[in-house]
Amino acid sequence: MSQKRVALITDFTHFLGAPAARAMMAEGVTIFGLDAGFADAATRSKYEAELPGMVALAPAKPEAIIADILACTGQLDILVNNDAWPAMRGPIGEATDKDLHETFEALVFKSFAITRAAAPHMKARKQGKILFLSSAAPLNGIPNYSIYAAARGAANSLALTLAKELAADNIQVNALAFNFIESPDYFPASLMEDARSREKILGNIPMRRLGKPEEAAALVAFIASNKADFITGQLIPVAGGWATAR
Repeated sequence: MSQKRVALITDFTHFLGAPAARAMMAEGVTIFGLDAGFADAATRSKYEAELPGMVALAPAKPEAIIADILACTGQLDILVNNDAWPAMRGPIGEATDKDLHETFEALVFKSFAITRAAAPHMKARKQGKILFLSSAAPLNGIPNYSIYAAARGAANSLALTLAKELAADNIQVNALAFNFIESPDYFPASLMEDARSREKILGNIPMRRLGKPEEAAALVAFIASNKADFITGQLIPVAGGWATAR
């Protein structure tokens, strides 16, 4: 088996995928990145060139993905469910079944499936870290974002439940509840460059700024590290004071 710890980060080209990889690689972690975009050779090569040593994986059945990683390294120490999906805005009366199903598929079903595939290996080794990079939206409630908040709330609950289920196997499971983090997925430059939109967004944040990807990634790297072996079952808000744990 590899002497270095091994991590799998999902939805790699989105949200905190690359920043988290950089932070973890700086601590000597071997990174496998999973993303639909890696089915394209040019996209795969671009990210592997930007992050030397990162192995890009195209989508496959969850069990096959875990098997491929184990065939390469013999171990999987860390699973980072970096699920990203547009926070669709609209009143519940306009929400469609299609919107509901697609959002839950992206933010709950995918992470459940890959976690289910990874857990047996971690249990057999009696060690592992599982992180859900989720949202603080369910903590505060945001009118007109019912589908998104419901899906993120489900992921948060999944993390807290698995933490207790897997604790006896020395597997730590935590949810990091982000909001207002600089990201083209949620706060694109076109939105933040508009003075009116920017002021409206920043007016919601007690710290009056967006969080930097590097700040968020540093927390991911810490929770994924051996320094956090006694931290499990936590829902940690990271939103500049906008949301607090309840």
